[in-house]
Amino acid sequence: MPAPIETRLFSRRWLVAIAVMSSAIMEVLDTSVVNVSLPHIAGSLSSTVDEATWILTSYIVANAIILPITGWLSNYFGRKRLLMTVVTGFTLSSVLCGLAPSLPLLIFFRVMQGITGGGLQPLSQSVMLEEFPGQERGKAMAFWSLGIIAAPVLGPTLGGWITDNYSWRWVFYINLPIGIISLILIYLFVYDPSYIKRGTMRFDAWGMGMLAIGMGALQIMLDKGQEDDWFGSRFITTLAITAAVLLTAFVIRELQTPQPLVKLSLFKNRTFAAGIAIVTVLGFVLYGSLVSLPLFMQELLGWTAETAGFWTSPRGIATAACMPLVGYLLGKRWDYRWMVVFGCAIGSMAFFGYSRMDLDSGTWDILGHQINQGIGQTFIFVPLTILIMAPISKEETPYATSLYSVMRNIGSSMGISFVTTLLARRSQFHQARLAGNLSLSNPLLQQAQHQAGSTFAQQGAGPATSAHQALGFLYGSLQQQATLLSYVDVFRVMAWLFLLVAPLVLLMRKPKQDPDPSMPAH
Repeated sequence: MPAPIETRLFSRRWLVAIAVMSSAIMEVLDTSVVNVSLPHIAGSLSSTVDEATWILTSYIVANAIILPITGWLSNYFGRKRLLMTVVTGFTLSSVLCGLAPSLPLLIFFRVMQGITGGGLQPLSQSVMLEEFPGQERGKAMAFWSLGIIAAPVLGPTLGGWITDNYSWRWVFYINLPIGIISLILIYLFVYDPSYIKRGTMRFDAWGMGMLAIGMGALQIMLDKGQEDDWFGSRFITTLAITAAVLLTAFVIRELQTPQPLVKLSLFKNRTFAAGIAIVTVLGFVLYGSLVSLPLFMQELLGWTAETAGFWTSPRGIATAACMPLVGYLLGKRWDYRWMVVFGCAIGSMAFFGYSRMDLDSGTWDILGHQINQGIGQTFIFVPLTILIMAPISKEETPYATSLYSVMRNIGSSMGISFVTTLLARRSQFHQARLAGNLSLSNPLLQQAQHQAGSTFAQQGAGPATSAHQALGFLYGSLQQQATLLSYVDVFRVMAWLFLLVAPLVLLMRKPKQDPDPSMPAH
């Protein structure tokens, strides 16, 4: 006797979820897993680490160019056809990255990876929203967010383990079996909705040109700004002007054309606009913390990269453990807005906790804050995604998910740039302030210098040498304290950002009840 239609629909929906989630996780992992392998790649391909950073930059730029137009592409080519194309392209380019014999070829294949991978996140999200009716959407988004949030946290740990135990090339090869499984499941279970009319839309070549150059300039500026001293560099200044002019022209053009590549008119919806603003800030904080915390552990606590990666993973584990609870609460029709506010409060508490750490902090001091951050992110991202997409029609969902992904990515790039810049500038500020408060007549300084000098004298150094070494030791301690204070500043800024975006949630409307949750998605 065949299974009831409700059971078959339920089974097919979750097979679709596994198909699109596996492809999205590949792309999210690749944005973080390669970072830790960079020194190994540079050494293997006879290049400097600075040259090898273009492996990351090229991927980010290509990804950023394709993200905004994913909605238009899915409507033009068909969602299933486009999804199969980008999964195939991403998988093949991953294999080619692993086989690359030189740095220029690896960068070229990373561009291919970025172009094909750029559409995976918004496509997977739009398919999930299409497949699951309102009553089941909470659990579906919890499942989708599990990979999107946890993958970048666990990525550095996975990348470090693979690189240390095998080779950096396996960081790319692992995408092959995942891509093949995803491709088979998409072919068997994903279907285009009836409202998609393939090939009936006009392509805006001028708009695409302005978008590609403008987004490329913006991403390179954010990625290389701190390295080149920001606007002290003519190169960075030129990129900033190029991005500002072309992206402004693109926005004006898109608001006037009858068939835009990017539907900016979606921002007229108050709930969508407020939600995207929150997502941008949260992308800023999430990826900023992915940079700052491992650096804090290694630079100040003296941990190895492997240890730092391991003690960053509890955040992802907490996210995974909390997902079933969030999915359950969403199914009970709790007010999603207050869940987001609660998540912001927990996330803020975690960063205020980080700001109280010092040079004597250990693994157990960090563990509790990591767990809090993981819980906070879960309570934010899942209900926030549902709130953002609730007022969007199914026909416009691909455009909405594209804007969701591109703004989160811009926030992520800004967060990484902000953290690296603020750490450098605040460290200089605190170092100058601490040094200005020191005086040779200060009895505390004299006592510390005497103790350090005695220590070096006991090790066999002469009086002049021990005095010189004592001063060097004290200056090193001053630098260490200045660096610690700069991290405190960064963590406090991120804690306040969580609290500042929470009121924006109140601008969003509560989703309406699904009139008939048993209706099939297609």
